[in-house]
Amino acid sequence: MRRTIFEPEHEQFRESARRFFQKEVGPHGERWREQGSVDREAFLKAGEQGFLLMWADPEYGGAGISDFRYEQILIEENGRWGESGFFMTLHSRLVAPYLGHLGTPEQKKRLLPRCVSGEAILGIAMTEPGAGSDLAGMKTRAEDRGDHWLLNGSKTYISNGQIGDVFIVAARTDPARKHGLSLFIVERGMEGFRRGRNLKKMGLKAQDTSELFFNDVRVPKENVLGEAGKGFQYLTTFLAEERLITAVGSLQAARTAFEITLEFVKERKAFGQPVGTFQNSRFKLADMQAQIDALQCFIDQCVMEHNAGRLDSVTAAEAKLLTTELEGRVVDECVQLHGGAGYMDEYAISRLYTGARISRIFAGSNEIMREIIGRSLDLDDRKLPKGS
Repeated sequence: MRRTIFEPEHEQFRESARRFFQKEVGPHGERWREQGSVDREAFLKAGEQGFLLMWADPEYGGAGISDFRYEQILIEENGRWGESGFFMTLHSRLVAPYLGHLGTPEQKKRLLPRCVSGEAILGIAMTEPGAGSDLAGMKTRAEDRGDHWLLNGSKTYISNGQIGDVFIVAARTDPARKHGLSLFIVERGMEGFRRGRNLKKMGLKAQDTSELFFNDVRVPKENVLGEAGKGFQYLTTFLAEERLITAVGSLQAARTAFEITLEFVKERKAFGQPVGTFQNSRFKLADMQAQIDALQCFIDQCVMEHNAGRLDSVTAAEAKLLTTELEGRVVDECVQLHGGAGYMDEYAISRLYTGARISRIFAGSNEIMREIIGRSLDLDDRKLPKGS
């Protein structure tokens, strides 16, 4: 189905992005998966192309382009031709906006140019052992010691955990308040800041996912991000875009799985004819095509709403829920249509299958998405009269 949200300049950008991912990212995927992380040079090369933090002001080296369609194109082209473990969008659109929106002029001047160039790789540290999606259950703490904050605790499942240079760390600063959190900028080399092992995962093998430990880390007052005590509010402010990013990526993964499977079933033969010509195969692929096209219209509209500043948390939750569930169904069907080959890691569909399983968990689990949507329908059990 023809997509109508892109202008000629977007299509030109797509061609440039496609060439980049085909040349600089895709060919290195197997090696990156074996070593458990992407090369730092990948971020530097993306920075040279102007693909990182495109929204940043020119004074920091960015292009000053806030149009999310450009990031959407990068996500889609990386999903089709690059490597799913290359988390440049996490760097550019999930973490860096905290610096852009909350950072002081001094913080921006010191950090943003290095992030735009790819010299400094970003990560965000929220999740803790035992807490999961429950930010209010966070135990990492920071104490105000006058001229600095003293940070103690641990985080887990942190993307870019091994290669990252600058992390935004959420910590409890007001024990008396359930949501008394603050955000801190923790940088490579700070005394007491230590990385754990590169965690072994089911999928996304090229993405380094790590534990982070903070043992009496002295965080200078100038590394507080935003206003102390408002961390929970800040974290929830950026959730809609995070879920839109996940939705765009999951839908592209479903489309990629569909496209490579369509090619495969046209070539693979059984009983003397291509597998794709059997009615079962045709019907399954027809269902996938229809569902992918339908959701693409919804996601494209969400992107335009986001550009206009109107994407609300409920709609973002719907986008994340529907696309990640579709991704799971499509990759499963596509493995089946590949037959035994689909179980072999040398085939891309195998990696798409294992990579897809996390989509229904991160950026807020799909159970949380259903809670958000359900409560918006005036079905919030928290509002029941006491004693009901």
